[in-house]
Amino acid sequence: MGDNKKIKIGIIGGSGFDDPSLFENQIERELLTPFGKPSDVLIEGEIKGVSCVLLARHGRKHQYQPSDVNYRANIWALKEAGCSHVLATTATGSLIEEYKPGDLVILDDFIDRTWGRKCTFFDRTEGGPRGVCHLPMKPAFCERARQAMLKAARAKEYPCHEKGTAVVIQGPRFSSRAESLMFRQWGGHLVNMTTVPEVVLAKEAGLSYAAVALVTDYDCWRENECSVSVGEVLAMFSKNVRKAADVVIDAVQILAADTNLAYLDDHKELVSGAIMLKE
Repeated sequence: MGDNKKIKIGIIGGSGFDDPSLFENQIERELLTPFGKPSDVLIEGEIKGVSCVLLARHGRKHQYQPSDVNYRANIWALKEAGCSHVLATTATGSLIEEYKPGDLVILDDFIDRTWGRKCTFFDRTEGGPRGVCHLPMKPAFCERARQAMLKAARAKEYPCHEKGTAVVIQGPRFSSRAESLMFRQWGGHLVNMTTVPEVVLAKEAGLSYAAVALVTDYDCWRENECSVSVGEVLAMFSKNVRKAADVVIDAVQILAADTNLAYLDDHKELVSGAIMLKE
């Protein structure tokens, strides 16, 4: 086991992590941040001896639609709770034939089609950081955390794709067919509603962030495909969410066993070098 003291893993999900036996020594913790309240209480505990913090992105009653989630408060709260990593799960529609419903995808890039969401902590909020942060987004996700997820999925022999670009739409509506076809032309593999600004804020907070996407449907780009429905998405999600949760749980162990943690400092240094601040 690596230097466990340095590692605390935030998990953003919801479904699939509600097994009470999964988390040992559970404590519920309410945090208020300079950016308001997170989506729900933080549930702190241990997974097989590794400190973890669980947060339901949409609230445990799924009360927040994608554009109403307080992503800044969520990420800030996880950082405040001492997290070094954030591992996330997300439901996605597929834009290409090979990424089939039920498959897992370890995201490696995104295209942002959201609007009006707060995408930075550096906006002169009282109690927040000062300056302007021009954060590079290549690579968008932490490669070490991505590889841990990939290794976990392969060990379980789950159908898993090692790369995927998510087109993140504003929602809560699904895409029109013309939009879906356009996203395919742009080189998107998947479409979802939550990866941005979550991935951006995690990187700006200096955290290691990776996400496993669960493909639930083919969106609406295929010739004879009906439009995607909530029922279809939920049915596919509940049938396969265990896979995504298993990948996160096993990735926690892989990351905790890693002895070379220099990459965590690299994440923080990248942010320091991206801040413009005139005294």
